[in-house]
Amino acid sequence: MKIAITVDPEIPVPPLHYGGIERIVDMLVKGLVERGHDLTLFAHRESMVPCELVAYPGLKSQHTIDFLRNTLTVSRILNRQFDVVHSFGRLAYLTALLPTALPKLMSYQREPSIEQIKKALKIAKKGTLTFTGCSEYIAAKIRPYAPSRAIPNGVPMAAYQFTSEIESNAPLVFLGRIEEIKGTHIAIEVAKKSGHRLIIAGNIPADNEVYFQRYIKPHIDSEQIRYVGPVTDVQKNEILGKAMAFLMPILWNEPFGIVMAEALACGTPVIAFARGATPEIVHNGINGYLCNTIEEMIDAVKEIKKLKRNDCRCVFEERFSDVAIVSQYETLYEQIRAKSNAYY
Repeated sequence: MKIAITVDPEIPVPPLHYGGIERIVDMLVKGLVERGHDLTLFAHRESMVPCELVAYPGLKSQHTIDFLRNTLTVSRILNRQFDVVHSFGRLAYLTALLPTALPKLMSYQREPSIEQIKKALKIAKKGTLTFTGCSEYIAAKIRPYAPSRAIPNGVPMAAYQFTSEIESNAPLVFLGRIEEIKGTHIAIEVAKKSGHRLIIAGNIPADNEVYFQRYIKPHIDSEQIRYVGPVTDVQKNEILGKAMAFLMPILWNEPFGIVMAEALACGTPVIAFARGATPEIVHNGINGYLCNTIEEMIDAVKEIKKLKRNDCRCVFEERFSDVAIVSQYETLYEQIRAKSNAYY
């Protein structure tokens, strides 16, 4: 197939540092090219991808001139023959394409704007606009208004090394942004009350510096509780691979949480609060435990050695690997192309 993929202009593909959506797009582009599809990516001018790159002239979607110039750039798709256009960026960038017969797929990696979806459906030609969410939690919000299915996020299988054996005193790990909704302070409490070491990795957003200073830093002793700062992919692989479990004590409805897939790829089970998409990823007694309270999370840590690390890796390969994700999108492209053609 001949496929156009769009992403927002602010961050290159792949990202140099933070950029969860851009990592997913990079994985998808590489996988589709390897399968012989003809790809064109509309993205940041510094993107490095194995396909044709159409660089956005503007780098700020919030800037009116940049937005208009970028929308015009995407509209040039109409001058070429594509089988499907897949957007990971702003739905508004597809405005000129909506009334056309071109099959269009909009993927949401965060909470969708239902009002925006309603407006797009009024403009779109019947049968040509489909949606996905990175979890059923997200897809279900869209489904009352438009065709939608869940295709989870994932990570490249080859990028994460499976660790079958860990040390008897292996630490717990918290990896993510250091902010209250991520529950870093809860991870510390769980580690202390369960008597295990905890490694904390991740960046501190500027607006959470007070949170870090007040609730995290006083507990860091470099023995039981260690903070190692932001980590590279290589460091992330090592930290997750050597962990007893990955803690995800989120205090918000996480749309997916790619770090859970990364942990499972290393064979490390996940202990998470049952919010957002976590019940779709963590299966009790197989690849981790779902909890509703701090006490339940502490109890889960005590049970974690009953789980098999190989089972965690198998769940990853079957559901959250690049092979699994690319296959699902590839199948969906065929389905929406056939559905769109059935109307004309």
